Amino acid sequence: MATAEKLPMLELGQRMLNEQLATLKAERPQVIDAIEEARAHGDLSENAEYHAAKERQGQIEAMIADIEDKLSRAMVIDPTTLSGDRIVFGATVTLLDDEDKPVTYQIVGQTEADAKTGRISYNSPLGRALIGKSVDDEVEVTVPSGDRYYVVSKIEFI
Repeated sequence: MATAEKLPMLELGQRMLNEQLATLKAERPQVIDAIEEARAHGDLSENAEYHAAKERQGQIEAMIADIEDKLSRAMVIDPTTLSGDRIVFGATVTLLDDEDKPVTYQIVGQTEADAKTGRISYNSPLGRALIGKSVDDEVEVTVPSGDRYYVVSKIEFI
């Protein structure tokens, strides 16, 4: 029997998934009511409201199943309990780019990644390149806009 792969995430990621799950579960009764109301209109073969409500019900159920799967496999990591001189999941890393401009990222799980807020997935090209690096290591990463070069200047566990 195959074991399910653990899904690393921070507490924030777990909380976000729980909130999404609660929202979807709260929407369930509304969709059921919409299906019942559309069913009352008669002929279901040409009832767009019915088909739209059934489609939404399917989407909600699929999203709930996906989130419940992720939560069941969640391995919540608190970065403040970590230490060391190498970049690992949960680390906050300050890099210097080609022009010595500092840029800071936190290595997080796929579900909580948001590059705009400095949270990159450990599976992203940059995240994969950073894992295992130490201060003063050079990092080369290929992204859609081309090759980028960084130097690790600081590793924190906050």
